[in-house]
Order: sequence, then C-alpha cells, then structure tokens
Amino acid sequence: MKEVYVQQIKDRDLIDSQFLVRDKITAMAKNGKPYMTLKLMDRTGEIEGRVWDRVDEIAACFSKDDFVHVRGKASVYLGKMQLVVQQLDRVEESGVDLADYLPVCPRLEADMLEELRSLARGMETPHYRALMETFLADDQFLQRYLKAPAAKAIHHVYLGGLLEHSLAVARLAENICGLYPGINRDLLVAGALLHDIGKVAELCYERSFGYTDAGKLLGHIMIGFQMLEDKIRQVPDFPASQAILLKHLLLSHHGQYEFGSPKRPKTLEAVILNYLDDLDSKINGIRTHIDKEADNGDGWTGYHRVYDRYFYFDLPGRDESRASEDLVIPEDLALPGSDPRPAAAFEEKNKEAPAKETGRRESGRRQELRFSLADQLRGKNLELFSPGNKVEE
Repeated sequence: MKEVYVQQIKDRDLIDSQFLVRDKITAMAKNGKPYMTLKLMDRTGEIEGRVWDRVDEIAACFSKDDFVHVRGKASVYLGKMQLVVQQLDRVEESGVDLADYLPVCPRLEADMLEELRSLARGMETPHYRALMETFLADDQFLQRYLKAPAAKAIHHVYLGGLLEHSLAVARLAENICGLYPGINRDLLVAGALLHDIGKVAELCYERSFGYTDAGKLLGHIMIGFQMLEDKIRQVPDFPASQAILLKHLLLSHHGQYEFGSPKRPKTLEAVILNYLDDLDSKINGIRTHIDKEADNGDGWTGYHRVYDRYFYFDLPGRDESRASEDLVIPEDLALPGSDPRPAAAFEEKNKEAPAKETGRRESGRRQELRFSLADQLRGKNLELFSPGNKVEE
C-alpha cells in the first residue's frame, strides 16, 4: 500500500513507501566503488534515488518499470531532493493500484465515456455516426482510448488525458459551429474525436509514459490514419468524399510540415481543428505548469522550456505593492495622445542599467525617436500591386 507520495517528501524525512522505477542506472564512482541512480515516481512526481551500499545485491532484485518498496532518508543535494536508499524490495504488481503511481485524469472515466457516446449519437450524418459507433464497438480500442495519455510530456500527461483532450476539442468545435454558419458540424466533431486516436498505439502507458516502437517509427498521425481507414471499410457504402474530408483532418491537424503534419489544412474544418487542438493543448500545458508551482509563494512559475517563458498567476494574499510600482515611460517612446512621465525620471530610474546597442546611436548618444508615421512613409511607394511588389506563385 502506498504510504508517502513524492510531493510530500521533505528534507531529512525517513521514507518507508512504494514507488515505480522509471529509470535505473549503475555507474562507477571515482574511488572505483559502484553506485546506482534511480528515478522513482508516483502520481505526484519524481524523486532521484541513490544507492551507495550493497549495490550489486540490490540491483539484482528488481528492474526498470518494477514496483519497489523503498526505505531510506531524504536529503537536499545541490538544491534538489534526493532519496538515499538503504533497503529496496520488489513488489508484485497484484499488490499495487496503478492510479497511485501514474497521474490520472481529474474527470471520471464513466462521465467521459457517456459524453463520447452522446456526441456519437448526436451526429446527423449517417455515415459519420456509423463510423463512430464502429469505433465504440471495438472494445480493445475503447479500453485503450479511455486509458491513454494525450502525450508523453507537455499536455494532458495522465491516464485518460487523450479522451479528455479529444472531448474538449469536440466541445470547442460545437461552440465554433454555433458562432459561424456553414461549418460541417459532424465532420468537425468526428475529426475532433478521432484526430489523435493513433496515440493509443504510439504511446505506452502501462508503467511510465513513453513511446512504442511503432510510435517512434510511424508516429500517431500515420497510425491513426490507418486505423481510420480500417474502420471506414467496415461501414457499408461509406461515401468516398466524406472519407477524404475526414482523412484530411487527421493528416493536417498539426498545421505545418515542420510540426510533423503530412498535409497543411486545406478546408475550413481542417483549419478550425488545427487551431482548436493547439488551443486546448496549450491551455492544459500552461495550467499544469502553473499548478506544479502554485505554492512557491512568488506568483511566477519557473522557466517553461517549450513555451520559452515564465508565467504569471494570481497568488492569494499577494502583496499588492508589488503590482503597483510606478512605471515610467520615456517621452520619446510614448504613444500619440498619451501623457508620458518625464524622460528624466526614466533615465534616473535606470541610470545604472548597462547600455545596449540599438542601432539608433548618433555620436555615441541615442537618436530621438520623434518621427511620425507620416514622416517615415514620406516618399515611399505605397502601391500594393505595383510591379515591384508582385508575389511569386
């Protein structure tokens, strides 16, 4: 039984609990003595484990992706929490609850399944409805669709994340259809529900999250395309035109070639799906990043490598004085019609800041930016379709 979770571990805690071994590496120290580095995880996160004594004996009793019972002491080393392992024993899978070790979708599986069935029943286009029913009747596919994460990292990285993401995109699609007439609602919703189905085979998620051989070699777009093709063949007289439109949604939902999309979106529904997929992914990814650091007391997250920025979030009890610091705008950078504060105040506030080369220096001093838009455009050729502005096809 799981007693302590990674998120609860503090410096100098004595730990006696179970974990999932995500990685296991044996190496040699400078003194010639072997040691072992482990990545131990549960649903709340990961912690590094170090084995310094009886390395060969302990290493022989378990493998990567095994469940283990660990006894040891937590300590902070170079600003990072570590667990010095003193005793480690393998635990049989029958004695664990997988939900303790892998993060799980906050939505109930039964609720998501009912929403999926409701969306399928609500399709007015007979062949799209029949196609969705064919997928739902495939129990092997359905069980994996209910369990799979949406990604190995970045967004919806938990059991059930794939279905949660697909349903969210489908709900956004329905809202879009209510705002803009002429959109093929059934095509778009079917595309939302099926665009990532290849991830049920691209990702492995029985233990830690990773990629299967097929996932590495083919990717979820090609896997999903083949799955869709197979199911379409099971629906009698499925119209070729409808099949092509739906296949195009799967092949183009990443939007650009550099993002792994075999085709770029070339229908209105495909363009919408690309943006909605990206929108829901980013919202979930940023929320997850913020949630991990909600207790840091700062109101700013750490640096996010993928989004290349820090994120601000509302912190209860925040010191409002930090948010009301005087902001001084130099007069020569003020927008027309604004009431800028004196440039002298700006220079005084920033007199110790290092000078930066801006390309606008004149005799070692900054050239004032006082040109209006009219001044800058005077004498320019503004004819959009002049011979010099011809766009090559």
